[in-house]
Amino acid sequence: MIKKILLIFVCLSLLVPTGFAQAQTPTPIPGPSYIIQPGDTLSSIASRFGVSLADLMSANNISDANNISAGAQVVIPGLEGVSGILNTELVNFGDTLTSISRRDQVDQKFLQKINHITSPSELYVGVGVVLPQKDNFTPLTHRLVLNKSESLLEASVLEDTDPWTIALTNGFTGTSNILPGEILYNPVGKDANNESSGLPPVFEKVSIQPLPLKQGSTSEITIKTQSGVKLDGMLVDKSLHFFDQENGKGSTALQGIYALLEPRSYPLRLTATLPDGTTQSFEQNILVKSADFPFDPMLNVDPETIDPAITTPEENQIASITSQATPEKLWQGMFQLPVDAEYCTKSGFGDRRAYNGGDYLAFHGGLDFGVCSSTHPFDIYAPADGIVVFTGQLVVRGNATVIDHGWGIYTGYWHQKEILVKTGDHVKAGQLIGQIGATGRVTGPHLHWEVWVNGIQVNPIEWLNNTYPN
Repeated sequence: MIKKILLIFVCLSLLVPTGFAQAQTPTPIPGPSYIIQPGDTLSSIASRFGVSLADLMSANNISDANNISAGAQVVIPGLEGVSGILNTELVNFGDTLTSISRRDQVDQKFLQKINHITSPSELYVGVGVVLPQKDNFTPLTHRLVLNKSESLLEASVLEDTDPWTIALTNGFTGTSNILPGEILYNPVGKDANNESSGLPPVFEKVSIQPLPLKQGSTSEITIKTQSGVKLDGMLVDKSLHFFDQENGKGSTALQGIYALLEPRSYPLRLTATLPDGTTQSFEQNILVKSADFPFDPMLNVDPETIDPAITTPEENQIASITSQATPEKLWQGMFQLPVDAEYCTKSGFGDRRAYNGGDYLAFHGGLDFGVCSSTHPFDIYAPADGIVVFTGQLVVRGNATVIDHGWGIYTGYWHQKEILVKTGDHVKAGQLIGQIGATGRVTGPHLHWEVWVNGIQVNPIEWLNNTYPN
């Protein structure tokens, strides 16, 4: 009997996996890898994924948090159930969790989890959304919108596919619960029509450049629509003015972003009025980021030139001139320098300003070109074709000239010694228009050059380095 018990015990012991009696530490599973984007910091990456900076540095054997570069990969620890490579895609106007999920074929709950999204309203235009990177996969672009009088079967036949393919591609378990107006994607579409995600069908494509928006920048919004459609809209608190581009590129609105605008999200609304008088509109918040403008040293000036009784009427006068949008586009290509090539700059756009011991409540609304030597040219040139709409002497701006370039684009030239054009003159790019001086509120001779885009001062350097519209 004892022998039988021993034999049974030996047999049972052979069934127990080796190592059962030894407590072993399981091999840690490495987390997913995230591709570092331009502008990322280790702190921002840790915050995005809800991990501590210390854990992120430890997981990647990083001793210096500043020693990272865009395009490299870092392992994200502590993300259960997530693997592979994670990339970032900017949210465009019209993107929703549903449309991104369907377009990129990613489970919507996964998107919410990995991006810590608790409400659809958190999906701002210009924000980076984390997506798994898939090999040999191209996001779907061919949209299909089911009309009220159209069945899914009819729409599928027209799209050269079948109802079940449409249903499964877009996350439906059946074909009966797909309602009219639903934005769907067709995986076998022959072309990329209506590619602006969850927008109403009248908006075939909406492009916003650059994203995210920044203080003091020029925003370019281009829309392709059906023929005969009238467009308007609102960005922050400014009404947008759309003008048709050549070669069928669509209609474009250029809008400046105020340099003192608080960095956060703001509403962008686009409205299309169809030939029959009906309208389709869409509104979504768009992110405005800080441009991190520097602070200039305290300036001591004539007290009269900072007296609101003087400055406010003058500012209102310039604002009334630059708020009009002439429908004709007068300029071509990039703007030219308004001074000779051998120039020096005294102060940049957006620099925070304070006067006579006051608080830093103002900003520098243009670019200052100084006089570098006794032999330096004093000439001022038109940077682009336009029409002179103002010349005169002002308290703060001194001898001033304003040129209208069309489409709501204006340039201003302050503190001149001499004005060489008059109101109504048509000027050409490179034409001599004035002489650098020291009139108005100045601490020395210079040209203060401004660019206005739909009533907002923007960084002139953008107009020297970029072509608008793109």
